[in-house]
Amino acid sequence: MFGIENLWLFVASGILLNILPGPDSLYIVGRSASQGFRAGSAAALGIGAGTMVHVVAAALGLSVVLATSATAFTVIKIIGCAYLLYIGLTMIFSKSAGVSTGPAKTAPLPLRKIFYQGFLTNVLNPKVALFFLAFVPQFIAADSDSKALAFILLGLIFNFNGMIWCHLLAWTSASVSSRLSASERVKKWLNRAAGTLFGIFGIKLALSSQA
Repeated sequence: MFGIENLWLFVASGILLNILPGPDSLYIVGRSASQGFRAGSAAALGIGAGTMVHVVAAALGLSVVLATSATAFTVIKIIGCAYLLYIGLTMIFSKSAGVSTGPAKTAPLPLRKIFYQGFLTNVLNPKVALFFLAFVPQFIAADSDSKALAFILLGLIFNFNGMIWCHLLAWTSASVSSRLSASERVKKWLNRAAGTLFGIFGIKLALSSQA
C-alpha cells in the first residue's frame, strides 16, 4: 500500500530503535519515578506529539533543510542543547524532589507542563528529524506515487509502537518507585541522576554534526 515495502522489517526495526535509551526515555523514567504513571504518560504523549511533527515535516520535505543547511541545523541544535540542559538543571535542583516532612512540600509539576516539556525535548532535537529522513525512505518504493502518504503512515506505525513502549516504561518506573515506599530521598537522587544524564545528552547534542 502506497509503495511500502518490507513492513514487517520496518516494524521490527522500529521496536528495537524505540527500546534504545535516549533523552526521551530518560524523561519518561524521571517523571514516572517522581510523580507516578500519569506523569510518565503525559511525558510519553508529549514525546509522541513531537515525533509526529518530525514525521510530517520529513514527509513534506521540511526536514531536508536541516540536512542541507548547516546554519539551520546549528541553530536548532543549540536551542535543543540549551533546553536539555535547562530540564536537567530543573530536575537536579527541584525542591519537590527533596526530603519533606511537613505540608510545605512543593506541588508536583502539572501534567500539561510535563506534556509540553516532553514535546519540546523531542521537537528541538534535529537528530530525530535526520533519523526519519535516513530511516523511513528505505521502506518506500522508489517508484511510489504516494511517497508522502507512505512516509506519514510509516511514521504513525513507528510512533504507535513507540507509545506502547513508552507507556510500559512509565508503568514500570512508577511501579518500581512505588515499591521503594515513595521515599523522598530516593526520588531526590533519581531526579539528580536523571538531570545529570540530561545534561550529558545536551552536551552530546551540542557536539553532534549533521553526518
